[in-house]
Amino acid sequence: MPLITTPNLSDPDGSYAALIAAHDGLTETESHAFNARLILVLMNQIGDAQVIAQALRIARETGVK
Repeated sequence: MPLITTPNLSDPDGSYAALIAAHDGLTETESHAFNARLILVLMNQIGDAQVIAQALRIARETGVK
């Protein structure tokens, strides 16, 4: 399964709002821990080590100045 790099959310604004709402009331430390758990859940859902590696590489490259 190749990594999807084009917009693929049926409701991007709703998805973003749900993500922000999930952080409501969390401290910064709790928010970071939540993000880590969410990433692990989504990595498990993907299940393909090559796709995960590609996603990690893209995320790292796009975040470097």
